[in-house]
Amino acid sequence: MAQPTGTLYIVSAPSGAGKSSLLKALLESTDGIEVSVSHTTRAPRPGEQDGVHYHFVDVAAFEAMVRDDGFVEHAKVFDNYYGTARANISKRLAEGVDVILEIDWQGARQVRKLFADCVGIFIMPPSREALEQRLKGRGQDSDEVIARRMRDAEAEMSHYAEFDFLVFNDDFDTALAEIRAIIVSQRLKTPQQQARHREQLAALLA
Repeated sequence: MAQPTGTLYIVSAPSGAGKSSLLKALLESTDGIEVSVSHTTRAPRPGEQDGVHYHFVDVAAFEAMVRDDGFVEHAKVFDNYYGTARANISKRLAEGVDVILEIDWQGARQVRKLFADCVGIFIMPPSREALEQRLKGRGQDSDEVIARRMRDAEAEMSHYAEFDFLVFNDDFDTALAEIRAIIVSQRLKTPQQQARHREQLAALLA
């Protein structure tokens, strides 16, 4: 049976919108999908593991990958570099695996130039107040850093219209169901179903 190709998803959100928790739950409840692990020059946060949450590298190593055209996209965010390595993404898509890129709007623009058929999902927090409360609830940042993250969040949210789907994380379970519905709808598109059920279709139309 022919293997349908995977879909590349770009998932963006302001810091504190609940993107990471939603994607973790999505991966636990949905087969055939994975998150591409990005490279970053920022220091690991408590509990983060190299190669699982990010590939943590120094600035020199990151800049060397940029020179070697090793990234699909890369950007500077919060004074640190983030990038999506080119290796493995095309391979996994060809194997029929859906791949999620957790990147900002700048990275999304870069990726669209290389993967025109990618699907963009933007996750919004329910309100500014909820967003600020979530950032404060982490207990890891100073008031000055939180204020800057709020400004950056506003800038990030202003680009929501560049994405194909908009999900509001008012209720976690509802938002998760909506994201899963997007994934399922892409898998049910005719070209995907043709590849997946080629023999069945041939038998039906014989």
